Amino acid sequence: MLLARQGYQVLVVDRATFPSDTLSTHVVQPTGVASLNSWGLLEALATTGCPPIATYEFDFGPFRLSGAPGTVDSPVSYAPRRTVLDKLLVDAAAEAGAEVREGFAVEEILVDAGCVVGIRGHSKGGASVTEHAQVVIGADGLHSLVAQSVGPEQYNDKPQLLCGYYSYWSGLPMDGRFETYVRPNRGWAACPTHDDLTMVVTGWPFAEFAANKSDLEGNYLKNFELAPEFGDRIRAAKRESRIVGTAVPNFFRKPFGPGWALVGDAGYNKDFITAQGISDAFRDAELCANALDETFSGTRSFQAAMADYQSTRDGHVLPMYEFTTQLATLQPPPPELQQLLGAVHGNQEAMDGFARVNAGVTSPAEFFAPDNVGRIFAAAH
Repeated sequence: MLLARQGYQVLVVDRATFPSDTLSTHVVQPTGVASLNSWGLLEALATTGCPPIATYEFDFGPFRLSGAPGTVDSPVSYAPRRTVLDKLLVDAAAEAGAEVREGFAVEEILVDAGCVVGIRGHSKGGASVTEHAQVVIGADGLHSLVAQSVGPEQYNDKPQLLCGYYSYWSGLPMDGRFETYVRPNRGWAACPTHDDLTMVVTGWPFAEFAANKSDLEGNYLKNFELAPEFGDRIRAAKRESRIVGTAVPNFFRKPFGPGWALVGDAGYNKDFITAQGISDAFRDAELCANALDETFSGTRSFQAAMADYQSTRDGHVLPMYEFTTQLATLQPPPPELQQLLGAVHGNQEAMDGFARVNAGVTSPAEFFAPDNVGRIFAAAH
């Protein structure tokens, strides 16, 4: 969409046909909402009936924190079904002038003398065709064919930490809240989505994957009893879909090389416990598109522009990556963090700050900086 809007000839291929669902916690954090707004797509999303989320609540058992996740310019988040969001984005790309081929399976990434030069693939029931391009962008997710074909450097690796499973429920009103519950070795969250449904996602450490998969539904429901009030609410609700889930590795990949680029989960992936994937993908798409525009217009070399894309991405997300992977262990907070959260409780400015960290609006490095921690403790005393 962004490259087509800048006048470039773009071919988009996807195996799916839209609208299409996909495994996703599908929260668009306020930073992602700001992207949709700047691209002129936020109003279209809002008119689909997806409720805005203005409050993030964190239930730690002994106490709760409640704060606003956004800023004055972008105060809310949304959790749209991917059937709606992805269709909106695909249509926007086509409207911008990109050629979109749905139901198209890519068979091979074409490489000539070490440089990616195009793709080979086919539509459903169609003959194999070849398309060439100056750059092939892999926006093709965790198991990216582009990444598999070019073998990019991978770094900051961490293993699978958390098994997460979700389903949709009716009769579980959220009143504009995104609720998160933290218990030893367990966690879950609930947020409103389309059609008056609530997405409820829960999980346990990856070490328990084999032991718990034999009774997935029972273990899914058992978690909620750790917060009796929420347990009562969900017993009064109705599950409207099957339970689905996964566990993902955590990594960074070098997101560019001769003739190719990676965006979103293809280039960088972390556990979904902080629900940053869509907003990260939006940011990376814009960074990548701007870097390629500089390249195609002759302003900068491909190497220089794309190296800035990588360094900007990494610098922005590394603190959240570490924060997320620590949360994904589901280990009890260390004593110093428990003391800090106790000091945050009741301090609305600090609770808003903690909510913004979890929303990806404020960097964990900024919130947990010694001077900010000192202010929180001073206010508590």
